Amino acid sequence: MTQQGPVENLLVQFNLSLPEVWEIFIYSVRDGFVQVSAFVAITVLLFSYVQYRTGGRIVTFLEDNERLQPLAGALLGLTPGCGGAIIAMPLYIRGSISFGTVVATLAATAGDAAFVIIALAPEAALYAYGIAFVAAVLFGYAIDVWGLGVGRVDRAVERIGRPMTDGGFATTSVDDDSPSVAGYDPDGHDDCHRPGTTSADDGVMTPLSHAAHVVWWVVAVAGLVAGVTYLARGAPEVPLELAPTFFGLFTVAGIAGTALSFYLHFFGRRYIGEGEAGRIRDDFQSAYETFQHAAMETSMVTVWVIGAYLVYEYGVVVFALDIGALTAAAGVLAPIAGALLGLIPGCAPQIVFAGLYAEGAIPFSALTANAISQDGDALFPLLAIDMKAAIIATIYTTIPALITGVLLYYFWPFAEFGFGVL
Repeated sequence: MTQQGPVENLLVQFNLSLPEVWEIFIYSVRDGFVQVSAFVAITVLLFSYVQYRTGGRIVTFLEDNERLQPLAGALLGLTPGCGGAIIAMPLYIRGSISFGTVVATLAATAGDAAFVIIALAPEAALYAYGIAFVAAVLFGYAIDVWGLGVGRVDRAVERIGRPMTDGGFATTSVDDDSPSVAGYDPDGHDDCHRPGTTSADDGVMTPLSHAAHVVWWVVAVAGLVAGVTYLARGAPEVPLELAPTFFGLFTVAGIAGTALSFYLHFFGRRYIGEGEAGRIRDDFQSAYETFQHAAMETSMVTVWVIGAYLVYEYGVVVFALDIGALTAAAGVLAPIAGALLGLIPGCAPQIVFAGLYAEGAIPFSALTANAISQDGDALFPLLAIDMKAAIIATIYTTIPALITGVLLYYFWPFAEFGFGVL
């Protein structure tokens, strides 16, 4: 009888086998890039390119028109996927938009689950995301005007632990119009890595990092093609495959894109002068710099997305979670469960949730509550820079989700299950 080692014994305790651990890892690494990052890259690039062509006038317009900010934030969040909402987070980091705008953006965020619902239940998507948009705008303005206890939640979260940034202006922007973060200047450059500078130990790493950046965009385009095809085919199961087929493109683009993203985020930014991921620039000096910023921003999101995918997938296996059973609870517990599920950052559980709705397993009130509560991948840039602000923001997006979900449950005039499903 073969004696098991400590690793094998540990895996047995968690109901896992080594092949299963490896399979979950590879699938998460691959799917995270194709299903999320490729779409994020294009959205961030479009906004950055507009910034480049307009010389930063969009950010200036938002700074000069504070009353329009929650509305503008909700419109960014309403775009399918998470790219629009991700754009808003750096604007808050630099103090350009209010905390109410952040909440409005996250509450309206449709996430990548939107692609599933739009494809399988378009009428439900129209109503759910329309309701989420209205709730997001109203709640965003309410926070900016009345505060709604943000200060008290801010102090409560502060007792849990210090924010990740020094000085962490987080939610204090509700009361303080002059936030500042150590090591950060208004142009979006940090103290360590300014555009155009490189490390002393430069060598071959600078041209290598620039080459990795160019290849990253080639892979991102391939990933976008695979992602669009994947959605057009109805989000089928995609086996691992290395061949000149759709499955092969999906696999190669996903794994290569994630590997390049990790390189750019942890190493490449030291050599190509782009250390300000998670922050927004006033303008860009060239089109190449615009592409570079979008790649770095997306690479940072990819790191968080893959981490979230792995935590979620391993958690489902270890704890034998059945999201369908948990969220299809009887009565008013269904929208409450949908709202609470939205507290989990990332898109993986939300995509599963959207699929369950299309199968008729959960009611429309639960779908809408989840649509409002979920922050998608937009929360990751804020988590990376100021964890306290991210925690408070996700708490505040859950409040309108609970209220709206319960009201829909009691007053929605149409069929609760299967509404809008093709």
